[in-house]
Amino acid sequence: MYNLLMGYTGGEADTNRMLEHTSDVVRQYVAPSTDGGSTRGPIRTERLLNLPSLVMPETGYDGEPQIARIGRISEIVHSGRNYRYTFIPNPAIDPIPSPRIEAAGNALDISAWEFHRTHWAVKDVDLYRVLDEHVSGARRRPKVLNFPTREFIEPDLVAVMMPFGAGFQPVYEAIRQGVEASGMRCIRADDIWERDHIMDDVLSLIWRARVVVADLSGKNPNVFYETGIAHTLGRDVILVTQTLDDVPFDLRPIRTLPYHNNGEGRQALAEGIDRRLQTLTAASAS
Repeated sequence: MYNLLMGYTGGEADTNRMLEHTSDVVRQYVAPSTDGGSTRGPIRTERLLNLPSLVMPETGYDGEPQIARIGRISEIVHSGRNYRYTFIPNPAIDPIPSPRIEAAGNALDISAWEFHRTHWAVKDVDLYRVLDEHVSGARRRPKVLNFPTREFIEPDLVAVMMPFGAGFQPVYEAIRQGVEASGMRCIRADDIWERDHIMDDVLSLIWRARVVVADLSGKNPNVFYETGIAHTLGRDVILVTQTLDDVPFDLRPIRTLPYHNNGEGRQALAEGIDRRLQTLTAASAS
């Protein structure tokens, strides 16, 4: 499924235009009926969050940029006659000229009339598949990194990037203790084996994570590389290290949590991770 925001480009949508041109099956999922019949209940806005989203102006108006943007809705708040929303563009997809979206209208389940009607619909269509198959060159594809852009961010997931080796296992357990104390869950790249190449699993983990913990101890080049990817994707990153001498110059301005690799030090690390995650989740909820 994907959100179609036609004519809404300013962060507010009219309540009366919500779910126009949306199939009954999808309506029942997004706004279940209250009486088992046709009476629609309140919109379950959490089911719209993070769906792939297509945002574009109505077509045919001179002087207005006729481009569509692809991304996701990160926040929806019902306020009086409107829904206020926050749209986050997908950095891997350039703005698309509206005529190219119109040409793919049938595949996107958008009727010709809809391009001239301001509304918010939810379509039972794989948006990214249609873009790949019907809108040539819509996505900029990295030559090396293959980001799993169809996967959603998991709000309780913390990805841990750290050197492998027996000496770091107690550190990982301390990080896990702190993560779980905050009500979240953590995964390290070697905890999963879903793809043939380990880097694909690493990219998937970073992409899906709400927060990334990066242990810079030992100046591990893989951890530095993965930290840069996490920063580029806009993830919250918690840097930890056994010595500040291992923190590269470019990362020195970012606050880092130092720890000693002994029982007392690892306990302090767990508590520090817990506190920082509590702060991050409280900030995102406000």
